Amino acid sequence: MSAFIPFLAVAAGGAIGAVLRFSVYKVVDTGFPWATFIVNIVGCVLASFLMFRYGLDMQSTLRSFIFVGMFGAFTTMSTFSIDTVNLLVDGSYGLAVGNILINSVLCVFGAVCGRYLALL
Repeated sequence: MSAFIPFLAVAAGGAIGAVLRFSVYKVVDTGFPWATFIVNIVGCVLASFLMFRYGLDMQSTLRSFIFVGMFGAFTTMSTFSIDTVNLLVDGSYGLAVGNILINSVLCVFGAVCGRYLALL
């Protein structure tokens, strides 16, 4: 039974992350995929902050719950890719490039900020 606990932890974290992500999508509904950007940037900052501040000292099941389950379901690189392809298919090339740039550059910057904040 104890071998299943990490799987249950990931599943529980994933359920929470998915509901949080869905909530952002319900609140932010525009022509540009801002909801995807919001979950990616928030997820990058928070995951980086928590990992660099507390993650190394966390018990492995808790770390799996938070980082694999919750953040894995909350952040949406797969959705980001699909959103970008949809913008390209729609002929919105400028929006597609903008989507790539803000998600790629600003989310990495967000992770750097999270790490910096964790070290304060």
